[in-house]
Parts: sequence; structure tokens; C-alpha cells
Amino acid sequence: MRLLKQLVPVGAVAFAGSALVGAVQGSWFLTLLLGVATAALALLVYARVVRWSERREPAEVASRGAGRAVARGVLIGAALFAAVIVNLAFVGGYRVDGWGSPAGAAGLLGFMAAAAVTEELLFRGILFRIVEERVGTWPALTLTGLLFGLSHLFNPHADLWGAIAIAIEAGGMLAAAYAATRTLWVPIGVHFGWNFAAAGVFGAEVSGNGVPQGLLHGVTSGPGLLTGGAFGPEASPYAVVFGLLLMAAFLWLARRRGTMVPLRRRATATLAP
Repeated sequence: MRLLKQLVPVGAVAFAGSALVGAVQGSWFLTLLLGVATAALALLVYARVVRWSERREPAEVASRGAGRAVARGVLIGAALFAAVIVNLAFVGGYRVDGWGSPAGAAGLLGFMAAAAVTEELLFRGILFRIVEERVGTWPALTLTGLLFGLSHLFNPHADLWGAIAIAIEAGGMLAAAYAATRTLWVPIGVHFGWNFAAAGVFGAEVSGNGVPQGLLHGVTSGPGLLTGGAFGPEASPYAVVFGLLLMAAFLWLARRRGTMVPLRRRATATLAP
């Protein structure tokens, strides 16, 4: 019940905001404005429903230290995607064919802000956090990571491998980031930094969505198994490997800090057939 009380209102904001942002993509200014407004409204609704349904202050989205946490996350996410692009370029799978569109990149700031905030609130703030309380960190990370990957099967040019790649490099890694920091600001920053670096800077495809051109006109070429094909570099093995490495680093940090929730054997037994 608590899960639905939080998923429904936050999901409604995410759905409506996504529809509005998609409808005005021809205008970079409106895309930026509505994207940022969607992100802000989703955060306000999330905080409100947590207070209402759990009778507590939502420390995971507390304003204190939020700017620094988001900035750290953005740097990590952007560096991670840059590492993927550098490796693809080294083997001839990516090249720059000139400048792209600064206006398109500005619009992508709003587009990616809305996507990063709403998806992190839904998948890490609500699904992962509540499931983790019941069954522990590892089962929750596995389950919500798979759900996050499967949700991308509805994207254009999506296939099973792309969904699996997203489940590992994003679903698992971002849940591990939350487990290590116990704040949503870091995974929000990582998510935004990855997506904006992909489309807004390098002009690459993001999850097959066909987003506007960013600062650079990037071109991927070569075997789809290497470059990710029409789905984009997120389906590249380089992305999966780097995502796994970062996930392992976050989980190591979580274990060191003592923030891992142990396996709930009683809950597991209850769920078993």
C-alpha cells in the first residue's frame, strides 16, 4: 500500500511532465523550462507523499548538501560516459563530424533533468528503498535493476540486450550509489551527468530515444555489438564494464560505511512458493 501511495502521484508527475516536454521539443527554451519544472515538481510531490505515508522527513532529498552531492554525481556520470566514448573512438567506433546545436544542448539540460529526477525518485527513491527494507540490499538491487532495464524495452530501437545492459550499468549501479550514500542526490547527479554527456555533449543516442543534437555532431560506426547500434553506446560492452566497475565501487563503499541492509531471510522465505 505504501508503495502505491508513493508511486502513483510521483508517476503521474513523471508521465505528464514527459508528455509536455516531448510536445515542445521544437523549442529549446520551453524544453528547458518544462523539464526543470517537472523535476522540481516531482521532488516536491515525492517529499510530500513520504511525509504523508511514512510520517517522517525525507532525508534522502534533504536540501542541505544537495548541491555538492549532485555536482559530485554529475562529474562521476559525465566522466563515466566520456570513458565509454574514448574507448569507442580508440577502436574507430565514434568520431566527431563538427559542431552540433548549442540550442539543442540547452534544451537537453531540461529534458535530462526531468528524466534523471523522475526516474531516480521512482526506481531508487520508492521501489528500491521500500523493497530493500523488506528483503535487503542485494535482492532489491537485482529486482529493481531488472525492472529498470525492462522499462527501457518500450523505447525506440530497444532490444533485449539493450535492456540487460541498462539493468546492469544503470539500474544496478544507481541503486548501489543510493545504498552507499543514502541520498538520492548522488544517483540523480550520476544519471543526469551520464545522459547529458551522451546527448548534450557527444551527440550520441541515448537509449534509442532519438533526442535532439547536442554540442557535437557525433557519429558512431562499426559493429552494433561494439557500439550499441541504434540503441546507442549504452548498449556497448564498454558501458556495461564501466558501469559494473562503478557499481562494485559503490557497493564496496556501502559495505565499508555499514549502509548495506542484510538479507531478510524471513521475508525471502515468505515470498518463496
